[in-house]
Amino acid sequence: MAAGKVIVQGEDLGRWVTAQRHGWVQLLPAQQWLLDNVLGIEPAEKAEQPVRRTQDDMWALNLRAAQQYHAREGHLRVPRKPVEQVETETGSGDRQNGAEEPVTVRLGTWLDNARKRANKLTEQRRADLDVLGMCW
Repeated sequence: MAAGKVIVQGEDLGRWVTAQRHGWVQLLPAQQWLLDNVLGIEPAEKAEQPVRRTQDDMWALNLRAAQQYHAREGHLRVPRKPVEQVETETGSGDRQNGAEEPVTVRLGTWLDNARKRANKLTEQRRADLDVLGMCW
């Protein structure tokens, strides 16, 4: 069952099943037994588990979202709330919730945090944002 496909009383059952399968080791034995024997839900295979990203990977993903926004809008004055959908290359390892799909980046929040931590950024990271016209 895929996330977003079955919604009952406002609850996304696909997302819930995915969360249970990926968080199997955190469940109590009784919960695991109920999921397996009553609902027929099994733990996620190793290949299905979401990819853990390093801080450098996350920076690259957020920077890609900023570049995408800048190319579309012509500026980098992003309010705090907006998000950006970043398309990922198939097989690149960019998976969110265990599936190959666009990754949601909270671009406004990321840029706001980058401004607040500007003195802690490396010169290269500051230069990457300066190229896009970042207002510090």
